[in-house]
Formats: sequence, C-alpha cells, structure tokens
Amino acid sequence: MATLSSSTPSSPPWPSPNLNSNPIPNNFHADQSQTLDLDSIMPRQSTPPHDHNDSISHQNPNASPTPPSLIKLSFNQDRACFAAATDNGFRIYDCDPFREHFRREFNGGAGNSGGIGHVEMLFRCNILALIGGGSNPQYPPNKVMIWDDHESRCIGELSFRAPVRGVRLRRDRIIVVVEQKIFVYNFADLKLLHQIETVANPKGLCEISQLADSLVLACPALHKGQIRVEHYTQKKTTLVSAHDSGLACFALTLDGQLLATASTKGTLIRIFETANGTLLQEVRRGANAAEIYSLAFSSTAQWLAVSSDKGTVHVFSLRVNSSGPEHEKSQSTSNSDAAIAPSSSSRSFINFKGVLPKYFSSERSVAQFHLHEGSRSIVAFGLQKNTVVILGIDGSFYRCQFDPEHGGEMTQLEYHNFLKPEQPCEL
Repeated sequence: MATLSSSTPSSPPWPSPNLNSNPIPNNFHADQSQTLDLDSIMPRQSTPPHDHNDSISHQNPNASPTPPSLIKLSFNQDRACFAAATDNGFRIYDCDPFREHFRREFNGGAGNSGGIGHVEMLFRCNILALIGGGSNPQYPPNKVMIWDDHESRCIGELSFRAPVRGVRLRRDRIIVVVEQKIFVYNFADLKLLHQIETVANPKGLCEISQLADSLVLACPALHKGQIRVEHYTQKKTTLVSAHDSGLACFALTLDGQLLATASTKGTLIRIFETANGTLLQEVRRGANAAEIYSLAFSSTAQWLAVSSDKGTVHVFSLRVNSSGPEHEKSQSTSNSDAAIAPSSSSRSFINFKGVLPKYFSSERSVAQFHLHEGSRSIVAFGLQKNTVVILGIDGSFYRCQFDPEHGGEMTQLEYHNFLKPEQPCEL
C-alpha cells in the first residue's frame, strides 16, 4: 500500500514487542460482516471520556482558518479512500467522487494540538490504526493505537520499545513494522502470531494481500535488496533477490500473486511472481537515478503506476509470462511439504492479455503525467477505467486519465487542494 511521509525517520535499534493489556473487546470482529460504511460514523454531538487525553473536536471542514501540516498520506486497501495524518489529527477523504468525509482534530493538552504520524484504514470500516507523530504527538510514537470511530476513542494498543515505522491492516491481521523486525498479530484478540527479522527498515516497508483465502506478506529480508515473501496459507517462504542496491519501495497485488519492486537507484522496476520468485518483467522509469515514492497495481494487474521525485507519474503495461526466464538471483525456500511447485503455480497464474514475450528487455512507460520536479506524491488507480489518482504532500489531489492504446501525456480530469477547504470541490 502506498504511503508518503513528509520526512525520513532516523534509525534506532529494533525493539522487542510489549503487548499492552488493553485488548480489543470480545464483541469486536474484523470480518466482512463488521465492515461499516463511513456514512454511519459521522461526528457525534458528544463523546465519552477516553484514555491518552483523546480530546477531539469534530469540526466543519470549512471551519479551520489555517491548514494543518501534513505528515503522511496513505490510501486504503481498495484505493477508494485516503487518509491524511496531520500535526493536529487526521482526515479521511473519498476518492470518487472527491470529498472530505470527516476529520478528527486532537487537543494534546496545554493548548497544543495532538499530531498523528500515520493513519491506516481498514477498507471503509470504523476501525483505524493510529501512530502518534509531529512535534507534539497525540500518542507515543512507540505505540499502535486501535481507534474505533464509532466510539471516538482507542479500544486497544500495542506497545514497543522504540518508534513504530509502519502498520498494515487486513480483516484478520495487524502487521506492525519497527526498525529491524515485523510483528504479525491476530486482529480479534491482539495475539502475537509471528515475528520476522529484517534489515534496517526506516521507511517501514511492508505489504500484505487482502483476499480472505490467501494471506501473503512481503517485507525486507536480511540482505540488501532482498524481499521475503511469507505465504501463510501454504506455510511457505520465498526469498526474492530483487536488486543489488537497497529497497526503495514495493507493492503487492490484492491476491498477493505479483510483487513490484524498486531500488534506491530508481531506474528499473521489476515484477516478480511471489510463488517462486520468478522475474516476469522489467520496466524502465528513466536513465537517471530517482527516489521512488510509490508503486501501484491496477485491480486487474494489467497496469503498474510509479511516482518519483522527478515529478513524473508513469503508467506501464504489464505483459508478464509466468513461464518466463527465472531471475538468476531469486531463490525459494519451503517450510512445509505443502509448498507450491512452480509448475502448478504457473497453471493457476493470472491470464494476461496481449503478447507474452519469452525474453524481454526493460520497457518504457505507456503514459505519463508531469508534476513539478521534487514533488512528493503517491499514486493509485482510480475506480473509473484507465484513471489514476495522485496525492501530493502539498495537499494536491489529481485525477487523470490515460489512453491505453496511444499512451502519451495523461489528461487531467480533476484537481483539488484538500488542505484548503475554501476552494470548492465537486461532490
């Protein structure tokens, strides 16, 4: 999932987990039946008392005279919404049509606002994961707070001995990332299920699949440029040596079958089959080094979008072949006799349209959209066909459309600055 921070964190030693004694209530379940639409969780007139001084103000979107400072942006799992973590709380937006759905602004005490460093949504559910951030964090940065917006309070927390670098949610798991370790928890009772050691991971890189019948997790491995893929359903581990340099960004398809990776060099993007680590396709963002901010698959895995500090968003056509040449440095290790063999995985692989070349060279993007160079942005595919949504740390929201046949410069369909409510928005 794409996230964007306003700054790069430092690198403290990795902590050990310390599960807090406040579990999620027994009547909470993070399954499909408990998913609630945001329309049902609009601000209430009064709120109950909470721990951690969760004093919040449910303000009208047009009420704040001074825009807050953005700390981090993130899409939800199906890219229908996005969350903005700010120095005084957080805001939730719909992507299509664009609108601010609600905001929560915290009073950090002594007249100070309470900053949120990261907001992780769970589709369109009332449950979110919050991490404190900014100069006056609402919560300690070494905690993950489970926020129930129906109750306007935290209903659980996970504590660690050093700052949390990232958190990922699916309906049955909470994934917490610290500097050199990843923790996998059961959502319903916050029971620790698995721990994974990684290389230094200050960006909190980690991705998880979202289909109920397939649990796939991708994270940095123990060597530079290597990604570890955990197939929990098959009890299998795949190691993918993706790049010679360090990892800048990676992304999974919703089913976890495909993995896209970018290195700190930022010139090449590689697409792998997660079942066996096979390199399927390589695309070229450009000849000069760049910092890759985000990678995003389309829902059909036919397209891949990339944003970087060069100010250009690229869309690539994916023409991958599961029986293509295996990457020389990829290796696979199995934790059980039930591991999937490459041949059986190939038979069940996604059907892609178009020519499937046996041999390939790095390919150029089909479509592009140009922002200002140095713009920090993340990208996702829109709900409408052949559209992308671009979010900037400056508060910019773009919806653009690309021509899948002729390519070239994308057409801008919509623009908003979501930090400036005085500008009219199309509802």
